Amino acid sequence: MNDLLHFLQSPWPWWVGGPLIGLTVPLMLWLGNKSFGISSNLRHICAVLLPEQVKPGFFKYDWRAEEWNLMFAAGLVLGGLLAGVIFANPDPVRLSVAGVKTMGELGVTVQAGLVPPEARDLSKPGVWLILALSGLLIGFGTRYGGGCTSGHAITGLSTLQLPSLYATLAFFATGILSANSLLPLLLGLLK
Repeated sequence: MNDLLHFLQSPWPWWVGGPLIGLTVPLMLWLGNKSFGISSNLRHICAVLLPEQVKPGFFKYDWRAEEWNLMFAAGLVLGGLLAGVIFANPDPVRLSVAGVKTMGELGVTVQAGLVPPEARDLSKPGVWLILALSGLLIGFGTRYGGGCTSGHAITGLSTLQLPSLYATLAFFATGILSANSLLPLLLGLLK
C-alpha cells in the first residue's frame, strides 16, 4: 500500500500525462461529443438552477445533454481535492536556479508553495480586488472568446478550427505579457 501511495504522490513523466490528455479528443469524438472545456459548465449550472420564469433565453436549452461535462467538472474538483489533500506530494516545489532568479527579477518572492506570499494575505483589500477582477476578466474572456484554454487548445486545435488557433496564440501572448509586466505591477501594489 505504501508503494502505491508513493507512486501516486510522485510526479508523473510528461510521456504519461501528455498522451492521456491527447487521447481525450478521440475518445470524445467517438462518444459523439464535439466540444470539450470547462467554461461552458457555468452556463449549464445556471440552466439547472435558474427558475423557468426568470431564465433568459440563453439558458433555455436541454442541459441534460451536457451532464457528462458537469460530471467532468465535478471530477476535476474531486481530483484536485484528492491530489491536494490525500495524495499530496510532501516534497516542496522545486524550481530551477534560473526560474528562481527570473521570478526574483520580476519581484516575486519564491517560497514553499505555489502562491506568492504577497497574494496569500487575504486581510488586504487589494488581494480581494485582484482576485475579483481576475475572476470577472476570466469569465468575460471565456464567454467572449467562445471557450477556455482547454476547449480551444485541446479540442479546437485537434479538430483544426482556425478560431481556436487564434485564441490559443492569444492565450500564450497575453500569458507572457502578464507574467512579465502585469504580475510584478500587481505584486508591487500588494506590498
